Amino acid sequence: GGEGVDVVLDMVGAPYLQKNLSVLRRDGRLVLIAFLEGSKGEFDLMPVMLKRLTVTGSTMRPRSVAEKAAIRDALLAHIWPEIAAGRLRPHIHATFPLVQAGGAHRLMESSAHIGKIVLEVRT
Repeated sequence: GGEGVDVVLDMVGAPYLQKNLSVLRRDGRLVLIAFLEGSKGEFDLMPVMLKRLTVTGSTMRPRSVAEKAAIRDALLAHIWPEIAAGRLRPHIHATFPLVQAGGAHRLMESSAHIGKIVLEVRT
């Protein structure tokens, strides 16, 4: 409905921060899970306040093996069944056959996409 998205999982970091905040709907959440292009940056806090956004971060590295196992088990029990049933779907921007991996990589580097870029391997 053009209101934005509920959650953004960001792996890029600082360069995408303002863009990520702009696509969130009211009460949306931004979860930072990696910093592929940097962890330091500047951004306008106004959207966070006006849209009552939540910004948080998480990483698996410092977690114990037991914590990682509990997360895995929760994903298996609650998330994968939703994906299998079609109730949760990743946004796929484009799909490329493996032989066109170079084109997929160029699209990724351009940042002209929103969503996942999928390489298909056909057997």
